[in-house]
Amino acid sequence: MSSSEAASPRSKTEELLARAELAIARGLFNLPTTWKLRISGRPPLEIDGAALHPDMQLLLATQRWRGVGTLWAPEVRVARANMREGATRYADAPPVASVENLEIPGPAGPLRARHYVPAGAGRAPLLVYFHGGGFTLGDLDTHDMPCRLLARSAHAQVLSIDYRLAPEHPYPAALDDGHSALRWARDHAAELGADPQRIALGGDSAGGNMSTVIAIDCARRGGPALRAQLLIYPPTDLAGEFPSRKQFAEGLVLTRRDSDWFNAQYLQNVSAEDPRVSPLRAPDLGGLPPALVVTAGFDTLRDEGEAYAGALRRAGNRVVSWRERGLLHGFVNYAGVSREARAAVERIGHALRELLQG
Repeated sequence: MSSSEAASPRSKTEELLARAELAIARGLFNLPTTWKLRISGRPPLEIDGAALHPDMQLLLATQRWRGVGTLWAPEVRVARANMREGATRYADAPPVASVENLEIPGPAGPLRARHYVPAGAGRAPLLVYFHGGGFTLGDLDTHDMPCRLLARSAHAQVLSIDYRLAPEHPYPAALDDGHSALRWARDHAAELGADPQRIALGGDSAGGNMSTVIAIDCARRGGPALRAQLLIYPPTDLAGEFPSRKQFAEGLVLTRRDSDWFNAQYLQNVSAEDPRVSPLRAPDLGGLPPALVVTAGFDTLRDEGEAYAGALRRAGNRVVSWRERGLLHGFVNYAGVSREARAAVERIGHALRELLQG
């Protein structure tokens, strides 16, 4: 295990520009609701009796101004750069007691990881976290802010994993890395200062999918034992058709074309109907760790995430779940400027803390 500085170095000029952009963005998002809607240039979006939060409408407007319409791009490297720029553009860094970059062994070579310790945690639980990005995009930096917020609000250590990405490394590379990272976390929890008896697994979007599949594997193969699983707007049936996929197919953060493109990168060696990538199709979901499942009201993945929560309950598992009615897919990455998104991440952390204490 080796360590390095927790953040990539930036010049003083870059740091000042980043702070200025963040201050301007916060100023916009702190305006009264009527001004947010006026600036967004569109009337309030309402679907099925739910209204998109003004923060999210303003966010969509800023993306339009920047010419960002989709997550996919003709070249993967461009899509990755776009996501990184978008996720880190308005991200702040909520303070925690310590942040350390690590290298841990993986099945195909070392894996980068980042370890967060909240203040006053003592021998805290440990959350192994997989970032979102359609199995194709994202890294430790794109999800630095939500990991910090979760560490603080859940009062848990967080180990964020930089797993291999498609299309260079399609299924099952990400899952193999996830399994390896979880076993390493179990074996080194005490060394990290965490409680080896309270290890949780979680992630957002693609990371939520990985968490579901790995949690099922752990239950069927005798471990590692998990205290909880955290699933934030997870895709759970990559072959399924759900009403939310049609309702929110265009114009929001995650479009149908984005999802199809992500699946094409990841599913090179497996059918979309296989339970190893579509856990909602698993024949047996019994005996799994308690699950916290949170969906976004304006998200193509909303219905399958909620269907998975229901399937877990019917199988006899403990489930805590809710819908963040006015938020978009990816809201964990908007917590730096949106108070509503930040409050949602903190609600998730508080609920996870209860599960980890149970």
